[in-house]
Amino acid sequence: MSQPLRVVIGAGGICNNPGWLHTEEDELGLLRRADWERTFAPGSIDAILAEHVWEHLTYDEGVRAAALCAEFLKPGGYIRCAVPDGNFPDEAYQKLVRIGGPGPADHPAATHQIVHTRKTLTAMFEAAGLEAELLEYCDEEGRFHAAEWDETEGFIYRSKRFDHRNRDGRLGFVSLIADARKPSR
Repeated sequence: MSQPLRVVIGAGGICNNPGWLHTEEDELGLLRRADWERTFAPGSIDAILAEHVWEHLTYDEGVRAAALCAEFLKPGGYIRCAVPDGNFPDEAYQKLVRIGGPGPADHPAATHQIVHTRKTLTAMFEAAGLEAELLEYCDEEGRFHAAEWDETEGFIYRSKRFDHRNRDGRLGFVSLIADARKPSR
């Protein structure tokens, strides 16, 4: 049996998912069909991981990107997506992740186009024909929720378990994390 084809989108030079193909925006853009067609066959990818990437797209671009990814996923394949959580009740965090970021122009958040909540993220993936399951999120009252998830199926550093800012029972930095699965048919 061959190894699963698992792809990290926007790896940022970090290779913390052994056995995965780590890509950067200049070689595999979420909205550039030609990149996907040049690199993969439709229905060939088992899993796609995007940690803090989708917030750099507008909502409509996010739907188009999810639909494009879905074309290249195998039935039952998934996108594990982590984005800043618009419902995390921490003022400094929200200032950091807001649309346009906190400044200056070279800050990583300067190109943020949206701050998702659990409702917008799941709606975006569902609009692309995927089935979204939330793994970590804050609800509308700011309460944090986490399901068990296997980091070998896509490691997310900016998560409750792994981010160094989460210590001593206090959440310092969280992500809204979801698996968006392509139906098995």
